[in-house]
Amino acid sequence: MTLDEESLGLLIGRVAKELSRSFDGVLAAAGGSSPTWQVLRALDAGDHRTQAELAAAIGVRQPTLTHHLDVMERAGLVTRAREDGNRRVQRVTVTEPGRHLFLRLRRAAASFDGRLRAGLGDGDLAELRRLLDQLLENALPD
Repeated sequence: MTLDEESLGLLIGRVAKELSRSFDGVLAAAGGSSPTWQVLRALDAGDHRTQAELAAAIGVRQPTLTHHLDVMERAGLVTRAREDGNRRVQRVTVTEPGRHLFLRLRRAAASFDGRLRAGLGDGDLAELRRLLDQLLENALPD
């Protein structure tokens, strides 16, 4: 690597931060946020109904998810109810306003994804995915 070349790790980190910032801006313009999008998306998939399942699905700790759900519940986007058989388990359900926001965020996310794919063919995308998978594998500890 020459002095003029940025290390691959730094380049990927910089690109990831910029993509994340841009995506957050798109979601905010549509009335949401990244945590809201992740929760609504996981709930839409239908397999994650308890807080523990949701936390695992979106890759956050349960206290972090609780904070996000508190905000979403106050906004009327989700409801939580304790399970009858186990009062420690809370089931999360999307409300009608939450469903409308999900659809709006899904359109915004699809539009952003389209922007990212501009100028890339199917082969390019397949190669990009392969390379990113390889980088991820390379980064994992032995």
